[in-house]
Amino acid sequence: MPLERRDHDVVLLGATGFTGALTAQQLARHADEGTRWALAGRNRGKLEALRESLGVDVPLLHADVTDEGSLRDLAASTRVVTTTVGPYVQGEINHDGSGLSLESDDTTVALTDFVVDPGDSELTGTVWANGEIAEEEASLFSLDGRTLEPLRSVDDGAVLEGTTVRLTQEAADLLNDTFGTDALEGGFEVGVAKIVVRTEP
Repeated sequence: MPLERRDHDVVLLGATGFTGALTAQQLARHADEGTRWALAGRNRGKLEALRESLGVDVPLLHADVTDEGSLRDLAASTRVVTTTVGPYVQGEINHDGSGLSLESDDTTVALTDFVVDPGDSELTGTVWANGEIAEEEASLFSLDGRTLEPLRSVDDGAVLEGTTVRLTQEAADLLNDTFGTDALEGGFEVGVAKIVVRTEP
């Protein structure tokens, strides 16, 4: 299709990752008026959350780097594709034995055995309700690295902090169902993560 007849001027692929979200912020703030831009990625829910956080009304497109057809369709819809698809950080960080517990009346919920996936900016874990497994490998928290501060050296190691931790909708639904409430929503800010690495004994 001729470039002048394509639906979009710019499509940002990989928009929901750390680098992609930063790029989306810049587009939202600085794209010229009338620029037809869109966000693209695999996960519709994450794209919708990003769009809402940016406060923009732009199209959301599905594309997966493992699906050649989806990439071909994406390229045919735009004049320019900007990609931040990584992962720039690969692998997982397992925290076996980690967790926290929540109690209300006779109900106890434990979130255990956290696994951090930096590439997907997500923390998963096992959900227990009154001593029984309610969900395994549940998506518990999203990790927003846009607030991350530069690495700081300390006397015996390094400190990395500033990642905003938010409750996922999946976790909110599980907790609401277990405690019989509707008080929790996805996106609720839990806190700010801090990682301390000791390099000396």
